Amino acid sequence: MTDDPLAPLLALADVAPAVERARERFDQALRHRALRRHGGQVAAEVSLRSAVASAALEGYAHEREEVRAGTVTEPALQGALRVAGALPGLTDLWPKAPRQALAKLHVLAARDVVAEAELGRPVNDVVVAARLDGLAGLAAGGTRVPPLLLAAVVHGELLNLRPFAGPSGVVARGAARLVLMSSGFDPRGLLAVEVGHREREPEYVGSAGAFATGTPDGLRSWLRHYMSAVEVGADQLTRIGDEVLAAA
Repeated sequence: MTDDPLAPLLALADVAPAVERARERFDQALRHRALRRHGGQVAAEVSLRSAVASAALEGYAHEREEVRAGTVTEPALQGALRVAGALPGLTDLWPKAPRQALAKLHVLAARDVVAEAELGRPVNDVVVAARLDGLAGLAAGGTRVPPLLLAAVVHGELLNLRPFAGPSGVVARGAARLVLMSSGFDPRGLLAVEVGHREREPEYVGSAGAFATGTPDGLRSWLRHYMSAVEVGADQLTRIGDEVLAAA
């Protein structure tokens, strides 16, 4: 595809090597022997940690063990948990109807946070609508760049647009994970990229702002951050695998 709109991103300094390093780190984590017999348990723990990190990035930080115990009823955290739990069921829908999948993610994320009439409905703005259409086109097969790169673009664009009321960041992070899961890169949802964003939160916020400028340096900053967050997520998978085996 010679006119791939995202292909030039791979030519930005250090981006292609960063994508390759992140992919290799995740591939290595996927060899963990805990995944052979305890894959479901590992995936459940990844989902929990992803949700807790995503809620914290939205400004609602809670202790993971309190969330695990079910004692945290705060709506934004509950929304992040619903999004994380729903992702496997949305992987088929995402490449066919990305905007419908986004609406579903918002309903899950924003229930009890925004007015019911706003759930699943993007803000009424022609620029936002046009850019959502463009993003949907990419998600539906409009690019052949590596899934990690597409996930980073989807995430950055949704953070920038904030097309939904309330916890739009939870939607953005969920959509990025859907890219990775639906593409077959991470079909079991084992990559907790949100944990990487949370551990590098100042960089996450700064590089997301840089992405919004649309400049080559701004785009490069965000893409490099995203790949670093993927590496943290891969290391998190290894850590979870070790913990599961130790407890078995």
